[in-house]
Amino acid sequence: MMNTLKNIKRPSMGQIIFWVIAAALAIGGFFFVRSIVTCWTISPLPGATPSDCGTVTAGLDGPVLNDEGTPVAGVDELPPPISVIPDSDLPPAWDGASRINILFIGLDYRDWTAGEGAPRSDTMILFTIDPLTKTAGMLSIPRDMWVNIPGFGYSRINTAYSSGEGNKLPGGGPGLAMKTVEQFLGVPVHYYAQIDFYTFIEFINLIGGIEVYSDERLVLDPLGSGKDKLVITCCGMRPLDGEKALAYARTRKSEGGDIDRAIRQQKVILGIRNKVLDPANFTELLGKSRRFYEEFSAGIRTNMPIETGIQLAVLARDIPVESIKQGVIDYTMVSLDNTTLGGENASVMKPFPDKIRELRDQVFTSGGPLSPLAQGDPISLMQADAARVRILNGSFTPGLEVNSGNYFLAQGVPVTEVGPADRAYDRTLIIVYSPKLYTLKYFQTLFGITSSTQIRIQPDPASTVDIEVRLGNDWANSNPMP
Repeated sequence: MMNTLKNIKRPSMGQIIFWVIAAALAIGGFFFVRSIVTCWTISPLPGATPSDCGTVTAGLDGPVLNDEGTPVAGVDELPPPISVIPDSDLPPAWDGASRINILFIGLDYRDWTAGEGAPRSDTMILFTIDPLTKTAGMLSIPRDMWVNIPGFGYSRINTAYSSGEGNKLPGGGPGLAMKTVEQFLGVPVHYYAQIDFYTFIEFINLIGGIEVYSDERLVLDPLGSGKDKLVITCCGMRPLDGEKALAYARTRKSEGGDIDRAIRQQKVILGIRNKVLDPANFTELLGKSRRFYEEFSAGIRTNMPIETGIQLAVLARDIPVESIKQGVIDYTMVSLDNTTLGGENASVMKPFPDKIRELRDQVFTSGGPLSPLAQGDPISLMQADAARVRILNGSFTPGLEVNSGNYFLAQGVPVTEVGPADRAYDRTLIIVYSPKLYTLKYFQTLFGITSSTQIRIQPDPASTVDIEVRLGNDWANSNPMP
């Protein structure tokens, strides 16, 4: 049996603090906060229907809203947080190496208040993250965009959600919204998430507020009744607490209307990203990790597996702000027109496809050739990862850990420890203690792993290895070793 290698570098305090924060934020990272409207929903994969947004108190028909869609009358307190969805139909966990796209949808509850059935989406934004090039992007889609909604013909894009909900389609409103965005932009959508007002405001307050650059004077309506207007002055960096950040992200009272609002929402996202990932704030955030967990477990819904959320939170650390591209479909990419919807005159934005595709490509590409690391073959990528690997034998074949360890070493895998597993395993299990994505991908392909149950994300800064492989009888019975 090989001995454990000596002089293994221990993680720094900054890394330890980061892991705790990443685990506490889980699904958060830098991009979970964005289109703040009455609730957030990222569209699910087909067949996975999310629960209703929030809880309606018996005897109430819904909130009363002002002309911006903000609840006012009868809402003296923030709504209670919603619970996390335990969904047995979660899509497969992310492989950690492929580009991942997440669509957020904010709902317009004025439809609910007016008794018009399922709410329409109020705002949409599509996030994209490429782990190979360490780049990300966010693309905002105006709610009045005139698009083809699968099965319903052309309409405003904000009616996709209500059509899916009202007709009880597989995947509900988010499912149809996802399909609509996929067809409109020509890119896949992988996961959804949902966060309520209460959680957003509490989160901003927990991190000590954020700062955004204001280039105009704004008068904002805060959430709740009987509250004074909030004023954002021009011009410069302005601090925002939770209540002000929510109002800032939702107001349409500026010359550019929804387009300006989309830009402000992206400013809020980057403000959160900068605050959460600033090492100067790690100590304070670490002390609040339990409160983060309590808030998120009560106020976030998603079909994203927890291991994917942690991977994304970890990846966020390595994406510099200058590598996060921002795009808003604006008035130069559409023609303004009027049509009739539901018997009423309606203003719509008819897209210029070539300009939309150009913007999409700017946001969804790395902006240049891939790095040498991303261009390598799987073995070269794995070797560049320099992951410390532990091999444990969970099969009925004696000595499999030593033979496999030597085989992996010959392939360039830095095997540092071997030994027996804690029990017998029919199927090989991979445990990831730190984010070595290429090594994980290498083993996933080598072992033919297709089920997320065979990959366990278990952040542990004290671990002497980055990845642990518990060999099962499946590997013992079928492997390429001589």
